[in-house]
Amino acid sequence: MSYDTDNIFARILRGEIPCHRVYEDADTLAFMDIMPKAPGHTLVIPRASAEDIFSAPPEALAATIRTTQRIAAAIRKAFDPPGLMIAQLNGLGAGQTVFHLHFHVIPRYSGVDFDMHGGPKVDSAMLSAHAARIRAAL
Repeated sequence: MSYDTDNIFARILRGEIPCHRVYEDADTLAFMDIMPKAPGHTLVIPRASAEDIFSAPPEALAATIRTTQRIAAAIRKAFDPPGLMIAQLNGLGAGQTVFHLHFHVIPRYSGVDFDMHGGPKVDSAMLSAHAARIRAAL
């Protein structure tokens, strides 16, 4: 499969689709998942055009994991979950639905069932408030 320059994350990077930005630098962007699995569920993507971990230039992958670590620490500070999950899926067989490399940073709570994909979109105001909490914790 070749990289689709019209995938939703590429469009977000170009500013064609809005998102609730949490953090950005020259190499990466972190923003709220619109179908979060828990309050604070954030996505971290490289600015580089890469479908998955196998096609990412090593420098882009390194920058993305550095930002993922920073966002994870901020989510832990902002939401105080007892656990935190980092997920990165590669290919249809793994459940990847957007073919631009991305990391899910998801707070986890005991007794809360978990399903990686699907679910309803949440209110934009809630996402905005969650993004503000994480930015304040950076």
